[in-house]
Amino acid sequence: MRFTRYTDYAMRVLLYLGGRPDALCSVPEIAKAYGVSQNHLMKVVHDLGKAGYVTSVRGRFGGIRLARPAEEINVGAVVRQTEEGFDLVDCGTCVIAPACGFTGVLHEALGAFMAVLDRYTLADLVTSKADLARLFLGSASKGATERATDR
Repeated sequence: MRFTRYTDYAMRVLLYLGGRPDALCSVPEIAKAYGVSQNHLMKVVHDLGKAGYVTSVRGRFGGIRLARPAEEINVGAVVRQTEEGFDLVDCGTCVIAPACGFTGVLHEALGAFMAVLDRYTLADLVTSKADLARLFLGSASKGATERATDR
């Protein structure tokens, strides 16, 4: 199983915001912290907002934050929201599909995979907020150093 970049970025945004539950954060700030495209994150954040995971505050001192407590954000639900499909292989066009047992095995494996994700919330993933903050600060200063040496 491999997640799309979209799901990866959605989880990164939620982890970032979950590590700062009392702060308003900006998309450029999150993009910089992860070293990813701000344009990609804009669409992800917009969709997370439509799904009720994040909320935005407009204005000069605005930003985004979690729309609900991290304890109420289920990891499996986020993955289902952000992934377009879960077909591990294309059994629908295979000539042996009606007699093949592999399809059932794959469905069972996917069910087990999703059942594990369903057991966790965002709060479970951000238990060490101080460590996350330190890592983000380290990556931001590293990125600034790399940009300065690229000039």
